[in-house]
Amino acid sequence: MAFNSTNTTRPNPPTRTSATAVPHRFNRYEIKYLVAEKDLPRLREEFADYLDRDPMEPPAGYRVESLYYDSQDLRFYWEKIEGLKFRRKLRVRRYGEGETTAQSPVTVEIKQRMNRVTQKRRLELPLAQALSLCDASGSSTGTRLRAEDLYPVAEPRHHGLLSEIETLVDTCDLRPIAMTAYRREPYVGRDLEDGVRVTFDHAVTGRDRDLRLGMPDTTNRPLVPNDCVVMEIKADERVPLWLTDVTARCGLTVIRMSKYCRAIDQYDVMPASAAGAVDRIL
Repeated sequence: MAFNSTNTTRPNPPTRTSATAVPHRFNRYEIKYLVAEKDLPRLREEFADYLDRDPMEPPAGYRVESLYYDSQDLRFYWEKIEGLKFRRKLRVRRYGEGETTAQSPVTVEIKQRMNRVTQKRRLELPLAQALSLCDASGSSTGTRLRAEDLYPVAEPRHHGLLSEIETLVDTCDLRPIAMTAYRREPYVGRDLEDGVRVTFDHAVTGRDRDLRLGMPDTTNRPLVPNDCVVMEIKADERVPLWLTDVTARCGLTVIRMSKYCRAIDQYDVMPASAAGAVDRIL
């Protein structure tokens, strides 16, 4: 089933400056499919000979919330829509249920794409520090943290990443723009397939205001049809032949989709969070 992340009424994209590739820690291929809920039993059965439910995760899966940062002219959004071969985005991600506090652990992540390869660099911080680092204005928490403020408490191996995040935030004047949320059902490869991971993301939703983590989804808008899930295949070097055979037998079609871009599309490329002052989050 094809799913198109386009909008025919978008304004003209902003002018961009060139970006320079940076050292990476993770290289992976990521392929997405839109799958009908009714087809999941068959897919789980097809995967059973090669994949196991991730033993590190709860049987019912886990909740993922992502807070995305962008410029007011939505630079990262347009880089994805236009299919730039090198592009980046910054997000703060939280795993789990319930309300958050200033000390709740979250992950700050730069995700970038170089041609077909996805690269991610991440570190864990308390929520208050993560928000203060990623918002150029400092308005979302009342404080702007610099990379050097975090060097004393961060592992030395993360100092370069902290500096890169700060440079990206300053160069693009980043602010919190949109959130996405979903429940992830994860599978991992066994034996020779230990570099393979397949996930099903259920109830994928998003919003462009009240960007607090841990809030109910009552104001979120669906980003995919209610009877569908997003299936994603992640592989370190190659997608195994048996897995491509499964997707072919099940009639699955690769989709070019970004959850962040779908969230922006839901608000006609005019998210409330991109206009005016940055609202307080914490």
